[in-house]
Amino acid sequence: MARSHARSKRKYTGKKYRHFRKKRKRELSRPTVDTVVGEDKKKKQRTLGGNAKIKLFSTNFINVTDPNTNKTSKVRILGFESNAASKDLNRRHILTKGAIVETELGNAKITSRPGQHGTLDGILILS
Repeated sequence: MARSHARSKRKYTGKKYRHFRKKRKRELSRPTVDTVVGEDKKKKQRTLGGNAKIKLFSTNFINVTDPNTNKTSKVRILGFESNAASKDLNRRHILTKGAIVETELGNAKITSRPGQHGTLDGILILS
């Protein structure tokens, strides 16, 4: 069965919606990319209109911006701290936007979407 971004078949009350057309290619979705800390692995994905997204499957580095000095530097990720998006993502150490990782400069919060942007950018958390 195909993954889809189409409207649900049922209303919140449980009543079924009446079908008014068949599925569209633009409504198809792809499997999620679960980015983890590890050896660099990327993949280029063609999207609608001939555009491209870079999928980041794993990486050891993050571009961290220090808010005090406004300087950005590429540093190594030492470990995973937490992911407030969901308990499951936190348990599996999945890096998504908003996740917190431990770096050489200190803890950093991820501000990019690694599964869609192909890079891992973050901002230093000041204690």
